[in-house]
Amino acid sequence: MMGFIGDLFQIGTITFILIGSALGLFIGALPGLTATMGIAILTPLTFWLPPEQGLAMLISIYCTGIFASGIPAILINTPGTPASMATTFDGYPLTKQGKAGLALGINAIYSGLGGIISTIFLILLAQPISSFALSFGAPEYFALAIFGLSMMIGVSGKSITKGLLTGFIGLFIATIGLDPIVSTPRFTFEQSALYDGISFIPIMIGLFGVGEIFYQVLENPQKIEKTKQKIGRILPNRKEHKEMAKPFAMSSIVSTFIGAIPGAGGDIASIVTWEQSKKFAKGKKKEEFNNGSLGGLAATCTANNGVIGGAFTTMLTLGLPGDAVTAILIGSLMMYGMQPGPNLLVENPDIVHTIFGLLLISNIFVIIIGLFGAQLFSRILLLKQEFIWVSVILFSIVGAYALNNSVFDVWVMFISGFIGLLFRKFDYPLGPLILGLILGPMAESNFRRALVISGDSSYSIFFTRPISLILISLAVISLVFPLIKMIRKKQSLA
Repeated sequence: MMGFIGDLFQIGTITFILIGSALGLFIGALPGLTATMGIAILTPLTFWLPPEQGLAMLISIYCTGIFASGIPAILINTPGTPASMATTFDGYPLTKQGKAGLALGINAIYSGLGGIISTIFLILLAQPISSFALSFGAPEYFALAIFGLSMMIGVSGKSITKGLLTGFIGLFIATIGLDPIVSTPRFTFEQSALYDGISFIPIMIGLFGVGEIFYQVLENPQKIEKTKQKIGRILPNRKEHKEMAKPFAMSSIVSTFIGAIPGAGGDIASIVTWEQSKKFAKGKKKEEFNNGSLGGLAATCTANNGVIGGAFTTMLTLGLPGDAVTAILIGSLMMYGMQPGPNLLVENPDIVHTIFGLLLISNIFVIIIGLFGAQLFSRILLLKQEFIWVSVILFSIVGAYALNNSVFDVWVMFISGFIGLLFRKFDYPLGPLILGLILGPMAESNFRRALVISGDSSYSIFFTRPISLILISLAVISLVFPLIKMIRKKQSLA
């Protein structure tokens, strides 16, 4: 025990945590440069380091990179990674209200706390959580995707009809490419660039980043600049912490379990927890969602880093990657001569304890860096709008191109930006479209796999397995309840 604690607090280990935090801050804050990409590029540089130092650098990149992606989401409505897409729902409205400092403070505090709580769950409940994750098959993944898609109504804003329409557009775009089961081309028009489908990240960058810039250029720049230059205080007060307590508690638990499910990540967790926080909100607090809700922002920020502990649970106990980052980290552990899985804790207890400690320290650094750097980050609002516009466009081009080294992705980004402009002008929500893009492929492929597994293509497989039945039931409730509530409201007004 004392040995791994000594390794954690060596100067070398702390130094590489700081280096990783700095790199994660840079990578996460740039649109398109995801934590996965950063760790994939930098992993070879850690091969010559001792295990505790190499893992210190990679884990701190992971934790800080996910948190940092919320900074541009809050300040310029451009999520750095898909995990922070839902952060734009309430983070950017707070910036427009002159509360950028408060939004950045919440992002730092609750991202760090979400990571710390999920790490505690990892330490205490690794085996039960991993058993839960292992019970997921094709029917459960389909049910999870359907439950996520049912959130379309919650993120539709003022018009459910517009939300569902944009959601189905997202689902349609997700079908472009080769069929996931039989590899038949769909809507590719014999263009090889479309065989792998349209990448999600260029679309996200275009809709949120470039679309926002186009919109601001056409609006009154002086009005926008005057509002956004107000930074305000950074630390939430006691009343605000109390308001965010329930969303934080719910999000930290839910995101840990979602993170433990292989293939489910922060993007799904943040949307699910945001929607559930909205459902439990009452009165005026419910109306604040999508308009600068502190509870909504706390839920999404908690979920971003909250999935990390869950992903590590699956990786360490089962040897399965909880997400793309932990898939790379499995390779790093194997490079050091360790095989993630049930025997890792028995054969290499020191390295497992070191990983626990690194996760805790890295998330503590997230809070420190986020709070002390908030004033510096918010300085971007003091720049002239023209400089911000040009910088965002340039970084967006770099991020879109870097994903696949493809000019085609850059064109996708600009087309998505124009569509994002139209959606803003005609008040169509962006959230449902992103939901369709993320969850459409998961729903389709696992639906068809489940039917194959059932043997006789019976739909009963979705209702005879407890987890899938519960998730589908929750999806139906999520869809029907708001509609019933809307009908009753119209009847009462009649």
